[in-house]
Amino acid sequence: MKKRKLLLPILLLMAALLISGCHGSKGISEFQLPEEFDESRNYEITFWAKNDTNKTQTEIYEKTIRDFERLYPNIHVNLRLYTKYGDIYNDVITNIATNTTPNVCISYPDHIATYLSGSNIVVPLDGLFSDENYGLGAQNLRFDGVTKEEIVPKFLEEGIINGQTYALPFMRSTEVCYVNKDMVEKLGYTLPDVLTWDFVWEVSEAAMEKDSSGNFLVNGQNVLIPFIYKSTDNMMIQMLRQKDAGYSNENGDILLFNDTTKELLFEIAKHSESRAFSTFKISSYPGNFLNAGQCIFAVDSTAGATWMGTHAPLIDISDDKLVDFETAVLPLPQFDTDKPQMISQGPSICIFNKEDSQEVLASWLFAQYLLTNEVQTAYAETEGYIPVTSKAQNSMEYQDYLSRIGEDNKEHYDVKIKASQLLLDNIENTFVTPVFNGSASLRDAAGQLIENTVKSERRKEVVDEEYMDKLFKDISSLYRLDQNSCSENGKKDLGPLPPTAVALLISIALAWIFIIGYMIFQVKKGKKHL
Repeated sequence: MKKRKLLLPILLLMAALLISGCHGSKGISEFQLPEEFDESRNYEITFWAKNDTNKTQTEIYEKTIRDFERLYPNIHVNLRLYTKYGDIYNDVITNIATNTTPNVCISYPDHIATYLSGSNIVVPLDGLFSDENYGLGAQNLRFDGVTKEEIVPKFLEEGIINGQTYALPFMRSTEVCYVNKDMVEKLGYTLPDVLTWDFVWEVSEAAMEKDSSGNFLVNGQNVLIPFIYKSTDNMMIQMLRQKDAGYSNENGDILLFNDTTKELLFEIAKHSESRAFSTFKISSYPGNFLNAGQCIFAVDSTAGATWMGTHAPLIDISDDKLVDFETAVLPLPQFDTDKPQMISQGPSICIFNKEDSQEVLASWLFAQYLLTNEVQTAYAETEGYIPVTSKAQNSMEYQDYLSRIGEDNKEHYDVKIKASQLLLDNIENTFVTPVFNGSASLRDAAGQLIENTVKSERRKEVVDEEYMDKLFKDISSLYRLDQNSCSENGKKDLGPLPPTAVALLISIALAWIFIIGYMIFQVKKGKKHL
């Protein structure tokens, strides 16, 4: 009977710990790098990565793993592929709650900042960088690793969160504007070297003229959306940056809801009302409209270059819908062409902490291998990404790839290489947003402001000052940007848990409620027999 009485409060305490905490696992010891790698043992590590159903990318990952395992026969790497970064993020959050995270993961720094809400979940890399045995470029590596100095500084800085490096850059891209040059010229305009927002808006509105049959004069079709933007979060972030207006700061303060944001939304609303502008979420993928001659300005990542243009190697529409046109690849529209600003984005690599420090070291060795010239160059050639190391960028293999622009419409597709070259030429003009726990929610909120405004205009709602005030309030509340619940050291919370994580935690809570209820029943039953 005493054992039962003792067991009940213990169970209650365990249930309370499970239910009351913020999402994220606690209790893993801080990672300590072993003095040497124990090669007498076998290790099995998991690697979660993203690929856009691109078979070539999958083959590169598989070859990378095979080559790495030949160098380290005692390390086996299990590959798990995703088609969306958001799905990786949701699954990592879910697995943090059960201490079943992958070992190495492709993710965005914004997402990694959220993973850090669980203490010691992600391994800080600064100490690993400089380790004389297994650090960047160390002699004990069984491959030609890169040194810290050979990683492009701007890209390496993106992985610094709260003063420590938690991510290695893997590939980098930016946003560009893919333009149907033929239609621009048919409308009587000449494409500048750098687009301005005023130019894009003016041409887009001019393209809306129709004939007596209801077809657009510029393309002879009954469908035309002159300007389509794929990632509206990036659209708002870059517009604000170009205007030198608030978005957020290093302290995690939310500055998005300001007068400049409102002015930008009113401008976007005007062109949404005329149907000259739309978004990917509302109308579908801009590349499909561009390739069908139903879009003039399509803004997407350089990584999306293989989908853009008449001769693109990856096309989602039927041949009979394709229109032959010259595709120009230009920087995204600017407010000040003398000071271009474009976002730096792309996948990064993080390593998750485990109880076995040797397992973590095995993960670190594999993460470094992803930065070798062979992997960097091969992956960069699949889409409009660029390598993150100067070593790979300057290699003979990569320079040869760039020089063969237009030789074919596959590996050397001209639009793809133009997109890569544009980023290479503008690395110093790129920027990143501050990363903190909650920055992923802020990014979503920035895009949602545009999405809601465009939808409202299409529904013929009144978009005025009162509308904007309500929109700011609703979006701030939706993404919990006005709260600090479950904060740690003043950092803002991520916002709602992913549905899978919620379901898991509810299941755990219900299981404990059942256990506790059963124990209470047993205690009461025992008392009756006293």
